[in-house]
Amino acid sequence: MLSGKTTLIAHIGYPTTAFKAPMIYNPWFDSKGIDARVVPMGVKPEDYPESLKAIFRMSNVHGALVTMPHKVTTVGLVDEVSTTAKIAGACNAILKRPDGSLLGDMFDGSGFVRGIQRAGFKCQGAKVLLVGAGGVGSAIAASLAAAGIGAISVYKTRSDAAVNLVSRLQEYYPQIDTQLVHSTDVAGFDLIVNGSPLGMKDDDPLPFDLSNLSPSTFVGEVVMKQEMTPLLQIAKERGCPFVIGTAMLFEMIPAYLEFFGFGTATPDELRAVQKIQY
Repeated sequence: MLSGKTTLIAHIGYPTTAFKAPMIYNPWFDSKGIDARVVPMGVKPEDYPESLKAIFRMSNVHGALVTMPHKVTTVGLVDEVSTTAKIAGACNAILKRPDGSLLGDMFDGSGFVRGIQRAGFKCQGAKVLLVGAGGVGSAIAASLAAAGIGAISVYKTRSDAAVNLVSRLQEYYPQIDTQLVHSTDVAGFDLIVNGSPLGMKDDDPLPFDLSNLSPSTFVGEVVMKQEMTPLLQIAKERGCPFVIGTAMLFEMIPAYLEFFGFGTATPDELRAVQKIQY
């Protein structure tokens, strides 16, 4: 139920068709008797700066979850950002503070890392290949670096995003072997991460060259349009350990809840009430 007293958390992105967060947050709010709702809001990139201002002028909007394609842009639209967001170069959460100012933070990376660790992956000294250097990919890279990986190769796309990410990683984590690469061959890597939107569309190419995929390689996915993306289907067939895209959500939501002042939850508690549909 929505009422005039309901606290709203905007879920902003475009398109909204793959959004899964409302199907986790809202059942959890119900289970705890919290009068709050996560509401999807589709905003195109060209409309985002003005739309964000308008959304936060609403008195019952307490914060926002920010997803593709707005995470990088958000950094320049809020009043303050956390250190994690600075390193990632992106924000996926905004809190409206009592004085009306906006604080931006980033939880994608910590959610992903907690998810793979829960699934048994050991980050210390690991060799990683990352495709996708936008908001989510950069956040994952920053959190993997903080978790103690030994090396990370970032695939160079047409934009300068990967170049900028490598530069930031080298600045904040000089002890890690950080490289810009022009190949997605997965041979020799302990962990491969699709931090890109590849897999959202039915005709998308695979994010990696999987010709040399070893059964010992851990495969990480962020796409949530379907539980088993084409990348994960192949990983499963090859016997690789993997995590599905929504695993990151269940791990990062407790941090979001704390950020917004709604208490906390365990991933198991969230899974017990979730109503995810594909």
